[in-house]
Amino acid sequence: MGLNETPAANRIHIAFFGRRNAGKSSVVNAVTGQDLAIVSQVKGTTTDPVYKAMELLPLGPVIIIDTPGIDDEGELGELRVKKSRQVLNKTDIAILVVDAQAGLTKDDQNLIVLFAAKNIPYLVAFNKSDIAETSMKLTENEILISAKTGEHIDKLKEKIASLIGTEEIKLRIIGDILNPSDFAVLVVPIDKSAPKGRLILPQQQTIRDILESDATAIVVKEFELRNTLENLGKKPKIVITDSQVFAKVNADTPSDIYLTSFSILMARYKGVLKTAVKGAKIIDELKAGDRILIAEGCTHHKQCDDIGSVKLPRWIKNYTQKQFDFHFTSGTQYPEDLDEYKLVVHCGGCMLNDREMKYRQKCSEDMKVPFTNYGILIAYMQGILTRSVAMFPEILAEIEE
Repeated sequence: MGLNETPAANRIHIAFFGRRNAGKSSVVNAVTGQDLAIVSQVKGTTTDPVYKAMELLPLGPVIIIDTPGIDDEGELGELRVKKSRQVLNKTDIAILVVDAQAGLTKDDQNLIVLFAAKNIPYLVAFNKSDIAETSMKLTENEILISAKTGEHIDKLKEKIASLIGTEEIKLRIIGDILNPSDFAVLVVPIDKSAPKGRLILPQQQTIRDILESDATAIVVKEFELRNTLENLGKKPKIVITDSQVFAKVNADTPSDIYLTSFSILMARYKGVLKTAVKGAKIIDELKAGDRILIAEGCTHHKQCDDIGSVKLPRWIKNYTQKQFDFHFTSGTQYPEDLDEYKLVVHCGGCMLNDREMKYRQKCSEDMKVPFTNYGILIAYMQGILTRSVAMFPEILAEIEE
């Protein structure tokens, strides 16, 4: 992926919901101007959520999501409905497509209740206006359209755009603490699990944020750091490292240079840093046999020494000298009920949008299950967490409480 491409996690997620044959897929195709979704008169044609990254003016980069019908039936139907509901956790704008002839049903009304509960801006699009009674009274967030004729589709897009601001994301990765001409050294081990020939997403995003602050990004491997710092000719403002080599990088980085990790910066970028720092301390209170959930936001081929499923459990055992019951999830397979866990350790969440990452953190908060992430827990266990957040005074205060 090039540095100019917008990651899926940074795109506005617009999801289309509704009953089978309400015309969701036809509306999706009309809004996008593409044959994104399969259209059929057969109920239940959409069996899994369909995702499409695209540019949608005036919003810009978006993810369009077409979901299975919320009234699907049978054993498989229940699974499809569950997948549709899971989409809500990452939805920034919801479009409820309703057959204008049938009107709002109980299923539709239940979805509206869910939108409100999750604080998701939404519109109700009454489809099939070309064959339905058009004298119905509409509220501000309702619109009568026809995917078949294109009636009011442009107006629907305008309403979608009005539901969410298009200003730049306010949260930064690291650029806001850098001044023009500052040096930032990035320690990037060659990760076997990364796509060949590419930097992983957090590294790309961090480099981009540094450059947008008119600072200088210098990228090295872990064994080159000490020599680079000695010969750079100018003291860098910060060293940012992959969490897997935190201990070595800490030893090689002078104490008067800020040090942190990509994972810690991702927690800040996603708005969960304070919660994750607080959660890391719980590792000292766990008892042998406690269940720990290790969750990843993406799916990838597991290597023999995978950080989430192999290294992290090993480091936790070595630090605590206790045996725990580790459970693992990846991608969208995040438990709805966390009551059985004593700690959730999440990845940086670079593939999850802000809404889904905060949803996962909120699930833990609601069930009083401590929540942290890979890099923060690693830094805590290695005794360098205070140093790793020293550039963020408001977070440092959390540690010192």
